[in-house]
Amino acid sequence: MARKNLLAGLVAPESASTSQPSNTAYPMRGASKNMIRSLDELAKQADKFLEGEAVVEIDPKLIEGSFVSDRLEDASEQFEELKHAIEERGQDTPVLLRPHPTLSGRYQVVFGHRRVRAARELARPVRAVVKQLDDKSHVIAQGQENSARANLTFIERALFARRLFDLGYDRNVICSALAANQATVSKMMSVTDRIPGEVVERIGPAPSVGRERWVELSLLVGKASNGERVQSLTEGADFASLESDERFNALFSALNRSGKSVKKTEMPAAKLLWQPADKGVSAQISNTGKAFTLAMKAKNASRFGKYLSENLDRLYAEFMDEMTNEGD
Repeated sequence: MARKNLLAGLVAPESASTSQPSNTAYPMRGASKNMIRSLDELAKQADKFLEGEAVVEIDPKLIEGSFVSDRLEDASEQFEELKHAIEERGQDTPVLLRPHPTLSGRYQVVFGHRRVRAARELARPVRAVVKQLDDKSHVIAQGQENSARANLTFIERALFARRLFDLGYDRNVICSALAANQATVSKMMSVTDRIPGEVVERIGPAPSVGRERWVELSLLVGKASNGERVQSLTEGADFASLESDERFNALFSALNRSGKSVKKTEMPAAKLLWQPADKGVSAQISNTGKAFTLAMKAKNASRFGKYLSENLDRLYAEFMDEMTNEGD
C-alpha cells in the first residue's frame, strides 16, 4: 500500500536531527499565520497522522518512550481507568510509533504513551501505526496530539516548550507543536526561565492552575530574596504530602504574603534562537526595546563573535545607509 505523505504542510524540510530522512514540506510563513484555530481542528489534524495507515500489533517490550517528555506525572486514577477500559474493551485507538532512530528492531513512541504503558502492564500487544518520521515531525505530531487530547496543564505545555527550545528547535516549530502563538510561547518560556526545573517538578502539573497564576508565581519565585525560602518550602515532607494544586497554592501563599495580585512588570524580553545550517554557532537573542543582547555558543561562537566585533563600523554604516534609503 502506498504511504500517504500525511505530514505535508506541517513540518520543515530540514530536521533538527539527521537520524531520519525527511521528505516533508513546511509552508507556514511566520509562527502563527496558518495556526490551527481550535482544539477540535487540532484533534482532526492529529488524526491525519493515523489515517489510511495499516494498524499492526507490537510487543510493548520493543517500544521506547519519546526523546522529549510532555508530562510531569501520570494521574494514577485516570491511568487506572484507561487501563481498565483497555482490559475490558481492548485498545480502541492505535498509538503512533516510529522506528527507533538508533536501536535496530525497536520503536519509539510519538504519541500514546499511556496506552503503551497500559498494554505493557496488561501483558498484551500494542495496536500501533508505524511511520518513518524525522525528529521535527515527531515533536510536532506529539505536541499536536497531546494538545488536542491529553489535557496537558499549562506548566506541562510550558516544560514541553522549554525542552524543545533546549533541544535546538526554533519558535516556529514550538508554536506548531503546541498550536500556540508567539506571545503564549513567550509567556511559557518566561515561566520556565524564572522557576527552576526542580521546583516545577516538586509542584507537579497543578491541573487547576492556569497561565496567569503561573506567571504570577514565577515573578515571586524569580525574586532573588525568595530563593532560599522557595527551596526550604518545596523540599519539606509536608509540602510533598499535598496534592499538586495544593502545593502550588501553598508556595504561592507563602511567597505572596501581602495577598495582592503580583504585578507583571518584571517580564523578561522574549528570547529568540538563531542557528545556521551547519550549527557552528547557536545565538540567543533578547530585545527589550531599550536593550538588545546577543549571546553565542558552539564551536564557531568565539571566532564569529570576533568577526562581528571587528566589522561593527562597516555593519553600522550599512545599517545607516539602509535606514536612509528607507526614508527616501
